[in-house]
Amino acid sequence: MEQLLALYALPYDLAYPVVCYDERPCFLIGDKVEPLALQSGQVRKEHYAYEKLGSCALLAAIEPLTGKRLAQVHSQRTKREYTQFCQALAAQYPTAVKIRLVQDNLNTHDASAFYENLPADEAFALAERFEFHFTPKAASWLNMIEIEFSALARQCLDRRIPTLEQLEREILTLVDARNAKRTKITWQFSIQTARVKLNRHYTAVHGENHKFKKT
Repeated sequence: MEQLLALYALPYDLAYPVVCYDERPCFLIGDKVEPLALQSGQVRKEHYAYEKLGSCALLAAIEPLTGKRLAQVHSQRTKREYTQFCQALAAQYPTAVKIRLVQDNLNTHDASAFYENLPADEAFALAERFEFHFTPKAASWLNMIEIEFSALARQCLDRRIPTLEQLEREILTLVDARNAKRTKITWQFSIQTARVKLNRHYTAVHGENHKFKKT
């Protein structure tokens, strides 16, 4: 956790951008009964009955300090899709020495994905573009892409969308709009704050960490 918090506190560096990445499942939901036609001044009404039409995956990344985003929608989220996303992400930062990629410890999130989907020379070259940083287990809140997912959920994913094509179209349109606005994320949770607010966990590791407890 502290390693990530230190990373987030670094000043912006064009050569070493910090990018937060994750995947979010999306369920495709259709109406069994056609909703009533929308009328001016009235709330849209839909029947309670719905049908499940499968699922897909939203893969997304954000550079919090610049508001630069990338999103893709796939029918699944395997090492192949992860590799494709990382290729697109690397292309967005052609001059970066290393892209510092914050992600969770899912078994698809490492360079082995590149080697299983690309020739060895291409896989090695792609792996060299990244410096992986992993969130602790059960601490997805430390990944700032979760803040972006929350915004996308409120603005798009909180309603019934029946097809992958429609979901992809609407998500990418929204992401493009947020990209144009360069909506950034200001991270407030620091190492010093963590040592105070989570002091009981620090103290459980080493007794002298009690000195950070707020008096």
